[in-house]
Amino acid sequence: MIQTRLKEFLQRLTPPTRSNLLEELERLEHCGAEIPGAVQVLETLRAEFRSSGQTQKRNSTPARHFFAPLEPLLLEGAPQHAATGGIQRGSLSAIWEWISRDLLPTMARDYTKQVTDLIAADKQREARQAAATFQTKVVKSMENILNSPDSANQIRAKLAAYTASPAVFDDLVKMQAALRARDQLAKFDEALPAKMRRFEDAELAKVTPLLGAFAKTNPEQVAFALALVAGRLKPHWQLIRLATKASPTKNAADLAATPYAIVVTMVLDRLQDKRELLRVALKQERILVAKELLIDIYDTEYALRVRIDQLAESDWGKRLDALMASITELVESEVSRFPDNVGHVLGSRRLRSHNSLAGRMTYWAWKGRDVVNDGVAFCKNIVGGSA
Repeated sequence: MIQTRLKEFLQRLTPPTRSNLLEELERLEHCGAEIPGAVQVLETLRAEFRSSGQTQKRNSTPARHFFAPLEPLLLEGAPQHAATGGIQRGSLSAIWEWISRDLLPTMARDYTKQVTDLIAADKQREARQAAATFQTKVVKSMENILNSPDSANQIRAKLAAYTASPAVFDDLVKMQAALRARDQLAKFDEALPAKMRRFEDAELAKVTPLLGAFAKTNPEQVAFALALVAGRLKPHWQLIRLATKASPTKNAADLAATPYAIVVTMVLDRLQDKRELLRVALKQERILVAKELLIDIYDTEYALRVRIDQLAESDWGKRLDALMASITELVESEVSRFPDNVGHVLGSRRLRSHNSLAGRMTYWAWKGRDVVNDGVAFCKNIVGGSA
């Protein structure tokens, strides 16, 4: 009876509304949100789209071509905070709906038909050109309305009809800024080294001039350029070396005055993303995934505390402390579910390799790196640490 009534209710919704509902529920499901009755709704909507062979808008070819320049900047998931230099992939569907229905409905309809026809005729180059033309139209249309507080509030209200994500308006603003400099960002991305295993002197010497030149002509898009650099780094926390290299000391106050101070915020943003992914993994009892996330979290925390002096007194340090306290609470809650005499992989001290003798030696090598030029490399070669 309930299933029948649910189907009847969903059928009263228009197909685009049902598609938007499915996308929003999947976004919330990915975030680990608990929504009573959502499982039945998801099953019903997924069955409908599978049986009808429909393709949801998020996968439509015109939309993919439109958002293509943003691909290197896209972040997976939908955290409840804005990510510096990045755009949530989960926001794109709602943004596309807003463009198609509210901003430029006639032009969007014409663009969709044009690109669909071009792709069908295997004219990929022409399709990309059509997308670039429509991107320019969207950017110009948004220039004036985003500067008006009243218009901004109206946009927020419209977007709220397509998603409950609090990050979508900020992602819309960032999309406009990124598309405005899409050609310059593409050239910058192409000029970067293909791989950077360790972001040290040689790599920094290549990247820093590129960043400086980009910043002169595109100061508002520097965070996107930094995100492109971060995308080539593993681990991600190495991005902070742009700030530490540019600073006369390693004190947090001096780092905050450098042109690349924002990289510390970006690393903390990523740490917050990892915290949210950890919460979802624990909720879904994916312990091995949680373990890998926790190792990355501890490595990032360690790197920040070792490489930035007087961090605790800074806003960065306070944010880091708050994040780690919340992460500790998540882990302790998980470990507490087991008896004291039963070990838990997330409670192992080995996850914090920095507690070892090797880790402590690495710590002091970094602290003395201004005195001993090759201290880090020497320490890593001797003890196998993870500097």
